Amino acid sequence: MKSIFGRKMGMTQVFGTDGTCYPVTVVEVLPNVVTQVKTVEKDGYEAVQIGYEEKKANRAIKAEKGIFEKAKTTPKYELAELKGDEMKKYAVGDLITVDLFQVGDMIDVTGTTKGKGYSGPIKRWHYKIGPKAHGSGYHRQIGSLATNGRTNNRVHPGKKMAGHHGNYQRTILNLIVVGVDKEKNAMLVKGAIPGPTKSLVTIRSAIKVQHGQPQKIKPLVNYAAAQSK
Repeated sequence: MKSIFGRKMGMTQVFGTDGTCYPVTVVEVLPNVVTQVKTVEKDGYEAVQIGYEEKKANRAIKAEKGIFEKAKTTPKYELAELKGDEMKKYAVGDLITVDLFQVGDMIDVTGTTKGKGYSGPIKRWHYKIGPKAHGSGYHRQIGSLATNGRTNNRVHPGKKMAGHHGNYQRTILNLIVVGVDKEKNAMLVKGAIPGPTKSLVTIRSAIKVQHGQPQKIKPLVNYAAAQSK
């Protein structure tokens, strides 16, 4: 399994040479610089720590500067860990680029969903709304908290109530890579991925590939060549 770190930039649509329209999410994948290699002997697990996105040296704290100096690279805004058997071949200072994945590859994308703040049970759990007549005193409240049975003297743990909504880590499985542009550090992923625009995501090889799922992507239209004719 291989993986890489990137940033969601939004959605658009592209067309294949046969006219097929692909709704895609554009992911900016700047070169991931390996800053540290985790080993079982020293850390108890195997992974590579990467730095993502350049930042000024005067904005890095002393501990961060030590990490980047050992890797002989400039300070980065984000530090993350990537796991997978195919990641073991990388050493400190190596670059992991967007061409790690190819068109047609099946991937899983992990991100943090949009935060909705403190929400009521109607919005958060899709409870049924109460009568809207003027005589009703119940519209968007939680409703009865009673339970059937012998232990109905309290509210049982796990009861769905109002509270913090959104801002969860979620993974979308079995997405397809539609396009890879190494010059622009961009990857096109078919469909939607979790998180708001500019949020950070982790892309890995799919671990639950469905048999018979289509993986063939038609070549995309070259708009620059088409406009020059």
